[in-house]
Formats: sequence, C-alpha cells, structure tokens
Amino acid sequence: MQIQGHHLSYCSNIHPGETWENTFQSLKDYIPKVKSNLGIKGPFGIGLRLSNQASETLISAERLREFKDWLRVEDCYVFTMNGFPYGDFHHTVVKDKVHQPDWSTVARKEYTLRLFRILEALTPIGQEGSISTSPISYRHWFDANLERDKVLQIACQQLAEITAELHHLEQKTQKTLHLDIEPEPDGILENTEEVLWFFKDWLIPKGGTWLVEKLGISSPAAEQLLKHHIRICYDVCHFAIVYEKAEDTFRKLQEEGIKIGKIQISAALKVDVPSDLNERQNLQLKLNPLAESTYLHQVIGRDASGKLQSYPDLPEAIAILDKTEMEEMRIHFHVPVFLAHYGNFSSTQSNIIHVLEEIKKNPVCSHLEVETYTWDVLDKAIRQELSSSITREMEWVINTFEK
Repeated sequence: MQIQGHHLSYCSNIHPGETWENTFQSLKDYIPKVKSNLGIKGPFGIGLRLSNQASETLISAERLREFKDWLRVEDCYVFTMNGFPYGDFHHTVVKDKVHQPDWSTVARKEYTLRLFRILEALTPIGQEGSISTSPISYRHWFDANLERDKVLQIACQQLAEITAELHHLEQKTQKTLHLDIEPEPDGILENTEEVLWFFKDWLIPKGGTWLVEKLGISSPAAEQLLKHHIRICYDVCHFAIVYEKAEDTFRKLQEEGIKIGKIQISAALKVDVPSDLNERQNLQLKLNPLAESTYLHQVIGRDASGKLQSYPDLPEAIAILDKTEMEEMRIHFHVPVFLAHYGNFSSTQSNIIHVLEEIKKNPVCSHLEVETYTWDVLDKAIRQELSSSITREMEWVINTFEK
C-alpha cells in the first residue's frame, strides 16, 4: 500500500518458517486477512523475508510463476525484502548467529545475489526494490582491528560485486535495486559515525578500486554506482538504542551523498533506572523474565552526563543494576509500536513519531516496513491473534503518519 508517497508494509519475519512452502503458507494465511482488516482496496505491498533455504526453492521458474500468480490474484506486490537473517530465525537459539554468515563469506554474497534475482522478477516495472542486510559482521567476534579489517576488506569487494550485478540488472531491466546495510548495536556498523567511516575509508576506496578495474570506469563513476546501489536501512529501534536523533543522521548521510533505502519502523524497550537500591533490585526481578535465550537483547545505558555504556546482552546489564550510574537503559527488543508503555516499562515509540514527522519534511526514502516480533511484553489481556496484532501495528503507523 502507499501512504504519503511511501510504500508501507510489515516484515514477514514475524512468521516462522524456513522453507519456502512454510513461508508461502504463512503469506496465504495472513496477508489477505491483514489487507482486509485494513480495508485496503488497491495493491498491498509485502515486506518479504526469505531464509537461504527458502530462496533456493523460490528461485526456480515454476515457483516464481506460482508466487507471481498468487500476488496477482491477491492484488499484492513485493517491494522490499529482509536479507539479514540467513537461517532459522524462530524456535532456536539465534543470538549472535543472526550475523552468520557475515559479509566476509561467499555464502552471504550468493544468498544476497539470489534474493536480488528473485526481487527483480517480482518487482513491478517502475518500482524500486530494496533488500536490507547485516551490518557487515558482529564486532565481538574480533579481538583486534587487524582481524576486523580483513573482514572489511573482503566485504567491500563483495559489496562491489553486488553493485556490479545490480548495475547490470538496471541497464537490462530499467529497475533500480539497492542493498541497504542495517546498522545494529554491536554490529561492525552500529551508528551514524561508523556508517560514514565505512563509506569513506572502506567501501568507496576499496570497492571503488574493484569496480574501476572490472568495469573500466572512472573513480567518480565507481563512487556514484556504489552510493546508488549500496544504501542504509534505518531501523528506528536500533538508532534509538544508540541515542541518535533522526534529523542529525539524515543530514549527515545526505551531506556525504549516502542514501537511505528503507526505514524499518520499530521500537526498543526503554527503562528508567531508579536511584533507590531496593527499587533497583525490584527492577532486576522484573527484567529477568525478558532475558530469554533466542535473540540478543543488546543494552545501551546513559548516565547523567550523557556518557553511554554498552552491554552485549540483557543479563550483563541486569547484573550491574545495583551499582550502575546509568539513569536510563534502552534494550534491543522489537516491541509493539502502538503502545508507549508496557506496565513497568516504556518504549521508544516517540522516536518513531519523530521519524514519521521528519520524513514528511525530508522524504529520505520511499520504503517503510513495520518490524515487530516481540509480543511478550504485552499484558495477556490485550494480546490478540497474530493477524489482528499486525493490523493494530499497521493502523497505528497509518494514523500517526496521516496526522
């Protein structure tokens, strides 16, 4: 669907299923319900998540034809894909494995290229297509900059190879496709300054050299191609966790000619840290049930001076609550966006509202994707079945954006 000149959908990574058969069945089960609940009469956009296994099946001509037929019957279209999680994203321990394989591996490149071939086949003529991807790798895997730099060197060449392929596809099909790197807490790229550093010191010089040699183009032309096809996925939750303001990030990226390809509309959990020791101990007890074993829940705290302190997962932050100087903690949960408060906790919903206001004034991209997959923070009395929950999220975004 389109709203205020933007394509809007929700990310289908909420639906379990690593095979294409399971993924397709989830789409059949939920997309028509959500579309009907929202009262959408025209085309409805889909934010598609495919595992590597599912992509290997869907790439076949027969399966693509079957899916395109279903899209036509349901009056739906795919405009964006989530290419960050490569493997199983549900019912297993994910944690830092979500970054595997990283951008130093051929497996990550081949998976991403396959997704783009699928997206090109699905994307309507005249419609941009976007795929979000990992922030290169996970920073805690590297004890020294030398190890990290080897990964960055390989990643830049592989991103240049992706760029060359997307350039070829655009010349052939007139379809603009772009890969959107998604900064995340504890990724090699987690904030605006690191994105600027990566483009300036790594992607443009390293990837640009590869394009100059392989395509026989000038350095300025190589830089232009890289910035056309390699963009940023601005996940509102992730940037809220690092305490950055959207207008500052948008301005800094635009000044360097770095584009935002997609905005993921998501909310982090926010906790005010009390000064009283007994209250802190009570807070520890309330946070303990949220320290689950499936996903990483990175925490960044801020003290009265504005100094930030990072913790790789929630248990580490809980352990120091009785003696920390933090006044606030922001925790990596993609909690429901329609509420600002969840009993003892609150969310970074205000950051979403601010981003939606900003893109009315400064439309940095045309792709919006709601990404909520943590429902357990809701009181059982207000939980709903999944299609109704997704509808509630979408309705809140639509109503907020149209104010």
